[in-house]
Amino acid sequence: MKRILITNDDGFESAGLHALARALRPLGQVTIVAPTSEKSACGHSLTLTRPLRFVAIGDDFFKLDDGTPTDCIYLSLNALFEGESKPDLIVSGINKGSNLGEDITYSGTASAAMEAALHGVPSIAISQVYTGGPQNIELTHGYDLAEQTVYDLAKRILDGTFPLAERRFLNVNIPPLKPEECKGYKITRAGYRMYGNDAHLHRNPRGEEYYWLGVHTLEWKKGVTDDCDLSAIDEGYVSITPIKLDMTAHDELETLKEWIK
Repeated sequence: MKRILITNDDGFESAGLHALARALRPLGQVTIVAPTSEKSACGHSLTLTRPLRFVAIGDDFFKLDDGTPTDCIYLSLNALFEGESKPDLIVSGINKGSNLGEDITYSGTASAAMEAALHGVPSIAISQVYTGGPQNIELTHGYDLAEQTVYDLAKRILDGTFPLAERRFLNVNIPPLKPEECKGYKITRAGYRMYGNDAHLHRNPRGEEYYWLGVHTLEWKKGVTDDCDLSAIDEGYVSITPIKLDMTAHDELETLKEWIK
């Protein structure tokens, strides 16, 4: 039986995580290891300053006490699969919200897939784009399209070979549509998101100031071709982007060599 490890950055109670498990169980044995609380935008972070503990929730279902998504994968491969072969597939999600463009660098969802790639395990990060507030995911369209998509992609991987070279993973974003409204899959590059500052200043009852960070709108730099992940979502497609961990600007190496002289 194929073995699948799943996690997320929205916490072990997230509806998206349970939708992911439901979608993948027909394909093999699913083990869930997820953070105790929401860890959105925690990036590719490991916990080095305090101990971590697996807390059993059910059969093959654990929460990692105050751990990050990267912790979940790192420790699961060491503790739960110790002495055994690695999982056949690792999937992170279904994230409540998009992970498009440079958001990949912030994303706890994508970072769990990065950690899997570092350990040589095929991996997918999957995120559900929503319109309005995050509560609209369940109210308007649910996770049906995301479940169908991740089942299809996982089955392709488990039935054959992973389509990417080492230290690469698939970053998948689902448009806010029902399955019958989606136009299909589009293979994309990571787009050029436009960022601003959405920090909101407030005061607590004692008059002390604090800031709460908001969420940016999905605006992006339009190119000559509409082949980026943001454009695909805008057009009603599922976006599938191959991501590699080598962030070297290879096209700048010669320029830098000349500059440093």
